[in-house]
Amino acid sequence: MRNCLIKRTLDPSSDKLAALLADLGKRELLWTDYGLRSLSTTSSIYMQYNTEHDAPYWRGPIWVNLNYMVLRGLHHYAHVVEGPHQAAALDLYSRLRDNLIDNIYRQYQTTGFLWENYNPDTGVGQGCHPFSGWTTLVVLVMAEVY
Repeated sequence: MRNCLIKRTLDPSSDKLAALLADLGKRELLWTDYGLRSLSTTSSIYMQYNTEHDAPYWRGPIWVNLNYMVLRGLHHYAHVVEGPHQAAALDLYSRLRDNLIDNIYRQYQTTGFLWENYNPDTGVGQGCHPFSGWTTLVVLVMAEVY
């Protein structure tokens, strides 16, 4: 259902949007103080190692490209279309935007690098560095260009 938010295909008055927004803000699922996890903690493969990489890679870390797409969807439902869930979308949008920007900036100040992804428990940068790929989407997030 997260794809519906990313693609902005849900009706702004949909009960499914309300449920999605409620789940999105739950710490026990995707929410962290650093950005959204790439996979819910309830998944059987959350943070499991796989044969392609020596780390869980796409199975839980915070990826800026995914967070950008979710922010784009939240921005749409908070600022572009009217509906009964605007306030919830705006709250999530504001908090997620702040969490992501603050963490990337903090990690940059600490290490001098932009990182490929970020640890969902600590916010610490991990993966490739310096990484000026999708992590630079944070500049568009700061400018609110979606």
